Amino acid sequence: MKNMWMKMFAALFALALVASACGSDSPVGDAVDAAGDAADDAAETVEDVVDGDDEEEAMEEEEAMEEEEAMEEEEAMEEEAAVVTITGPERDESEAGAIQEVLSAFGEANNIDITYTGDADWEANIDIQVEGNNPPNLSIFPQPGKLADFAREGSVVPLADNVVDGMAWSEAWTVFGNVDGTQFGAPVKADLKSLVWYKPAAFEEKGYAVPGTFDDFLALTGEMIANGDTPLCVGIESGQATGWTYTDWVEDMVLRQHGADVYDAWVAHDIPFNDPQIVESMQTVLDLWATDGMTFSSGGSIAATAFQDNGQPLVDGDCMMHRQASFYSAFIPEGTAFADGTPDAVDVFYFPDIKGDAPVLGAGTLVAAFDDNEATMMVAEFMAGAEYAEGRQRAQTALKGGGLSGFLSAAEGQDQSVYAPLEQSFLAILQNAAIVRFDASDLMPAAVGAGTFWSEGTSAVNGDQDAAAAAEKIEASWP
Repeated sequence: MKNMWMKMFAALFALALVASACGSDSPVGDAVDAAGDAADDAAETVEDVVDGDDEEEAMEEEEAMEEEEAMEEEEAMEEEAAVVTITGPERDESEAGAIQEVLSAFGEANNIDITYTGDADWEANIDIQVEGNNPPNLSIFPQPGKLADFAREGSVVPLADNVVDGMAWSEAWTVFGNVDGTQFGAPVKADLKSLVWYKPAAFEEKGYAVPGTFDDFLALTGEMIANGDTPLCVGIESGQATGWTYTDWVEDMVLRQHGADVYDAWVAHDIPFNDPQIVESMQTVLDLWATDGMTFSSGGSIAATAFQDNGQPLVDGDCMMHRQASFYSAFIPEGTAFADGTPDAVDVFYFPDIKGDAPVLGAGTLVAAFDDNEATMMVAEFMAGAEYAEGRQRAQTALKGGGLSGFLSAAEGQDQSVYAPLEQSFLAILQNAAIVRFDASDLMPAAVGAGTFWSEGTSAVNGDQDAAAAAEKIEASWP
């Protein structure tokens, strides 16, 4: 179009010049030449004008597009992110920090503002929040029994289909979040509890052998005391949850002394809490701890010593052993070597059995929702998957400065290379043990498992009552 107008304009201009030349005394040839030159000049002039118009039009279009993109970006920024709050009992810097780190990354990618708050008194405070109609969007439950109570009360909501379908755990784990046929909780963490932490080099130096049976374990503690060594570091203080470490010992003893069938009947209340078999296991632990020279407690007494405060004494040699779960590596001093053969390295051995059936006590946590908002369920689905497990493991390992993270997950499909060799052995034990039972107190109604079992057990540890009296009171509290 531009070229056509240029040619027409030039032609007309040239004709005008020719006509002018013919009407004068100038030769026709000169007029024609002049007309040609003028036409060329005119064409260049027209081209310059048209080109200028096109360039200005293009610039205007570009500016309009830039303004539109800027407006779209501004609108996207003005769109408020969804907010999801999460609470739970894990509050150590490496634990809570890893949870927040992996959730923040997911939130940024999905326009969700996610905040995790770890709480030493989570068991009590979640009750207060629910009663005050001010719960978080999600919470991490360490006790399936408490989750079941909340589900039956209507305090938590069933998980959405996308969460249930996205759970990367076997039924052996998801069953603990299923209440009366409805999935209210998704597993997010696994623990192996039947472990004893020790320093192999210290054992070798003293001539101690890792015990193969519980009788061997008792004989070893006697040998240590006779040599002037303190066998066990023990502490059960844990805020509102004080006493739970005593219940772990009792649960391991019930499995060892009386077997899985009695354990299951106890959890289901098919036998009463004050059944003689349960009382025997409770008293066995009390008598062991009460033996002169048996325990080291940095807080002055077992009940006054925080459960977290037993890692440093173990490393320092104030005690020779500490029976505690796989997560306890998070509380062993940063920089400690694990199972690498060096003099100060810390390792574990299986808490010995009695009947030769090698029972394993395990535990874990489940995430549950207090509302069915889309963002809430998106976060729950992510937490129940392998990506969350891998991300948290990497973050927690880094925050611990390497070595063991204190975190385990039995989620299927995750890359197990993110776990240290010792942690991989923990997972193998969980996956291959013939008898695995979930923490009994965590499965019991919260009034017992997160209530009287802790409080009455602590009273017994303090010497205020014996096991039989404590069991009577716990039984009376069963809903």
